[in-house]
Amino acid sequence: MKFPRVARLDDTDEHVYELAAQVGEPAVPGSFVYTFSDEDPVNLEGKRKQAFRHGFLGVESFGVATVVTVAEMSKQEYKSVIERLAHHFVDAYGAPDLESALPFAREEAEYAVSLCEHEVNTLLALERAVDEEGIHEAFKVVKPQANWQGTEVKIWKIEEEG
Repeated sequence: MKFPRVARLDDTDEHVYELAAQVGEPAVPGSFVYTFSDEDPVNLEGKRKQAFRHGFLGVESFGVATVVTVAEMSKQEYKSVIERLAHHFVDAYGAPDLESALPFAREEAEYAVSLCEHEVNTLLALERAVDEEGIHEAFKVVKPQANWQGTEVKIWKIEEEG
């Protein structure tokens, strides 16, 4: 089966997010982070705003990544992703127990799988927005550029907050 994994084009994620996900770890869109939050996404600023707008959620570190790649995953690893997400729902979001959290974790994992109807190694980016109707996600395929061969590519300009 195919599943998103964290990828990086440069070290930008280390500077843009409070906690950057690690390259190669499985990732999900993770909008539940904002759905379950008491904080209104409209009021987010700085690194938290960037994570909301563009971030996938790594399932091992629970850090954030700007891009993911479509990759192969074994059924056992997929099962582990669901279990890890369920534990996270209990530990971080107050789900009453694993049994209650598993259906939601499975749904998030299935959603991540649905994004992978592309060739292996296809890069995906996320654009997330919020309005009065709720949170909306749009996914884009990142097309490689000719100059990406063997060079570091800067896609963001890093500016200090404040």
